[in-house]
Amino acid sequence: MARAGRKGGRTGAPPVIAALPVWYSPRMVADARSFSPSAGKPREVLASWRSLGIPLEVREPAPVTERELCLAHDESFVRGVLAGKVRNGFGNASLEVARTLPYTCGAMLAAARAALANGAVAVAPCSGFHHARFDAAAGFCTFNGLVVAAQVLKGGGEARRVGILDFDQHEGDGTEDIIGHLGLDWIEHYTAGAHWHTRRQAARFLAGIASIVRRMADCEVILYQAGADPHVDDPLGGWLTTAQLRERDRAVFGEARRIGVPIAWTWPGGTSSR
Repeated sequence: MARAGRKGGRTGAPPVIAALPVWYSPRMVADARSFSPSAGKPREVLASWRSLGIPLEVREPAPVTERELCLAHDESFVRGVLAGKVRNGFGNASLEVARTLPYTCGAMLAAARAALANGAVAVAPCSGFHHARFDAAAGFCTFNGLVVAAQVLKGGGEARRVGILDFDQHEGDGTEDIIGHLGLDWIEHYTAGAHWHTRRQAARFLAGIASIVRRMADCEVILYQAGADPHVDDPLGGWLTTAQLRERDRAVFGEARRIGVPIAWTWPGGTSSR
């Protein structure tokens, strides 16, 4: 895994990443008591990667603060969710879920910073971001860790422009809502769920990925929502095979390397328990 050394004035051979930086904590895991198992998947994903022998460097993320969550969300909504008084995206007001949220968003932020630092890649194996709106949770998403991370990076001068590349099965309507509500025109957002849905579109989608990624060539970092739910066996998906999902991600990382933009990615979506 490596980065072409062009972006931001960096030159030279792409760095080689010997082990994938993974930002994970058991504090990211909860039983949401919901149709979607996504709040419990970070632990399962990490265990799967380890069983495959993938070289990993697992790091503990710091939680984001309430103030940082409020950079993307209404303050009363944030406080209500964290206090267990406002419903989360899983249809309840579970404090167990609430306690995980600063860590899942913190993992996304930490992965973004790590990708910026190593010039290549880092991952936050969590989900539940892109349906979360400015003042409401939805679709198994409570807080929008993608926009939270982008806002913190921008506010701290760590990035001028941030790309959010959303290849989930479903449209990132929450991300769009927050960008529009707050006027975040420095975020380059693309959501595949608004355009691609059926198996007959798969070949055209895969052929067009490089051009989609190139839209983010002027960004310092891409936050990649690498949705698992387009898989043909997912109960809410059903248009890309395992091989096509592999091709999708190879195209994303390959083009990002060519244009010299590092990627922090997360593995969301997927209502299958497998």
